[in-house]
Amino acid sequence: QVQLVESGGGLVQAGGSLSLSCAASGGTFSNYAVGWFCLAPGKEREFVAAISRDSGNTFYSNRVQGRFTISKDNAKNTVHLQMNSLEPEDTAVYYCAAELTSSTWRVFRSSREYDYWGQGTQVTVSS
Repeated sequence: QVQLVESGGGLVQAGGSLSLSCAASGGTFSNYAVGWFCLAPGKEREFVAAISRDSGNTFYSNRVQGRFTISKDNAKNTVHLQMNSLEPEDTAVYYCAAELTSSTWRVFRSSREYDYWGQGTQVTVSS
């Protein structure tokens, strides 16, 4: 089974950018679809972005569409989330999640569909 470790979080001013990474080990990463979720204090875990196992299909929440970009590098066993034009409302702990799938195109938008999770990385956006 795959293990996931996020990195790249930090403190940034509104309008700035951050690039999160999710490093995978222990599995054939090209067989996994991946998603990013965030959890802010007092809120429920929220879907951010997802990518299919072969990177051919992506999906974003309305809130981050046009500002965030998800990408997957199967050769390096890594998924990135490029976050631009950050807003204070983006402040949260960001988690990557992976799901083993035989589908090359399917993306998963529900947290219940993912079996493997990282420990999270904190993103704080100041106004």
